[in-house]
Amino acid sequence: MTDAVLARINRLNPGLNAFVTLIEDDARRQARQAEQAVMRGQELGALHGVPYALKDATLTKGIRTTFGSKLFAQHVPTEDSLVAERLRAAGGVLIGKTNLPEFGAKCTTDNKVFGATRNPWSPALTPGGSSGGAAAAVAAGMIPLAEGSDHAGSIRCPAALCGVVGLKPSNGRIPIYPDNLLWHAVMWCHGPITRTVADAALMLDVMAGPDDRDPRALCDGARGFGAAVAARRPLEGRRIGYLRDIGCVPVDPAVTGVCEEALAAFAELGCRIEFDTTDFGDTVEAYGLINASRRAAYVDPYLPDHADDFDPEVVWRAELSRNQTATDLTKAELVQTSAYLRVQGLFQRYDLLVTPTTPTPAFPIEISYPREIAGVAINTVFEHLGLTSLFNLTGHPAISVPAGWTQDGLPVGLQIVGPWRDDAAVLCAAAAYEEAQPWRDRWPPLPGIQD
Repeated sequence: MTDAVLARINRLNPGLNAFVTLIEDDARRQARQAEQAVMRGQELGALHGVPYALKDATLTKGIRTTFGSKLFAQHVPTEDSLVAERLRAAGGVLIGKTNLPEFGAKCTTDNKVFGATRNPWSPALTPGGSSGGAAAAVAAGMIPLAEGSDHAGSIRCPAALCGVVGLKPSNGRIPIYPDNLLWHAVMWCHGPITRTVADAALMLDVMAGPDDRDPRALCDGARGFGAAVAARRPLEGRRIGYLRDIGCVPVDPAVTGVCEEALAAFAELGCRIEFDTTDFGDTVEAYGLINASRRAAYVDPYLPDHADDFDPEVVWRAELSRNQTATDLTKAELVQTSAYLRVQGLFQRYDLLVTPTTPTPAFPIEISYPREIAGVAINTVFEHLGLTSLFNLTGHPAISVPAGWTQDGLPVGLQIVGPWRDDAAVLCAAAAYEEAQPWRDRWPPLPGIQD
């Protein structure tokens, strides 16, 4: 299996640039050890022998981790991140690292170290970001399981634009270590990118669970996500609130058309659907201020001597924070609290929320985000990310699953959001929808993709 995955990567990656580091010899060593364990009848982990990929922002001991930055182009960590530890302990075979924008600070995937990753459905288009390398690799069948990270939609948006599954779990569900800004990661998390919901649940079972190196980690004992999905909970009688644009960003009619057709599947499963018009437009600026201040804390020490080495988007975000005061940041956090309470209020009326994942399908690789949608000007990247960043602010679990494809053959993602810390509800709803609207056998039109 490892040989097959590596052969596929070597055939397809030159055209897609999804992987930036491969550890072929070490992967085969891991695979041989996994095979020997089977032959000896040893106890096997949940991912025993299964190839997987890590994002090039996730620390891996002895394996280059660049964060997509020229400043760290030769950086080799001396310790693993916590998620790397857990995936390895579960018996997975690490194949390599996937591409991202510098420090994950864009909704496309390109950087000055490795260049741009291309969308398997149309190489002239972006796979999204920041986990674009991971989503492109899974969509093209180069890897069955990939880890991503999500600060504003960085798992869900690439999953939507590449036609795969991407889960942002409840904040704290997967502990984060190490993290230089330990207390800020209330909006940031790791999560799985896969071809099926069951695989996402399997990865979450491995990655989740408390660890005292992260004091924010949830200690509610929730695991068994794979078993919950396998139990096939019925959706009959569930109340779904559909939010077309949440007041944050206009949505391309091609996207809303596909998403609203997808709602019919939920109706056929016995759900009661209501179009909701709750406005979260105030969260765009608040998220932007909080995000910019956190980004600046990371990059400010390097800017005086290395400004030309950075992506302009990274510099822009750092500079944006310099125009805000501590009072501005506190006001933004008050909006964050208000947003959480408003979402909680929606869950008094609904069992699940559904939105489009992204406001557009995949867009040209040359631009960082569309400057106009449905005739309306888009002024900042934070507007473009408004549909997903809301749930980073509030911490609710959210998953993107393929809703369908546009007339041009581009994937459209549907975002399913669950109640506070109820990751199982999100996964079970997504699995029921996946069964009603199967997409796992639909592949991008790449040479050799069907073999």
